[in-house]
Amino acid sequence: MSVRSAGILLWRDRGSEREVWIAHMGGPFWARKEDRAWSIPKGELDPDDDPLEAARREFAEEMGVPAPALEYVELGEYRYSSGKTVTVFAADGGSFDLAEIHSNLFEVEWPPRSGLRQSFPEVDRAEWNGIELARRRLVAGQVPMLDDLPAPASAGA
Repeated sequence: MSVRSAGILLWRDRGSEREVWIAHMGGPFWARKEDRAWSIPKGELDPDDDPLEAARREFAEEMGVPAPALEYVELGEYRYSSGKTVTVFAADGGSFDLAEIHSNLFEVEWPPRSGLRQSFPEVDRAEWNGIELARRRLVAGQVPMLDDLPAPASAGA
């Protein structure tokens, strides 16, 4: 059975630029990486989970605040090359912003083969990124979701 996850992709329009809220993965493996080291706030689904509620839960765990009370639309389901699928819910994040995140922690042996266990935040920072920067930063399996965001309101004007 493949791994299933759910996540939230917030966007906002700033003049002619569209931005998305993404998070840099925490821990020593990602510490010095930028390209392909960012993700939307997301996490694994339990078999009985409602995907939107799970996405909200994971947002809160990774950002340290509840997901904004917005009207979310299911953007789609995205399959990674590993076979993992992520159901993504999107909303116009408007004025959402965080000066500081408070992510949950995970434990890993670090340094490798040292026998020492250390705790690291699942996410070490999050910020608004323009679409082109997000295309470079996001893990490859999440890049297609950027093309599925609703068109900016000014595009129809």
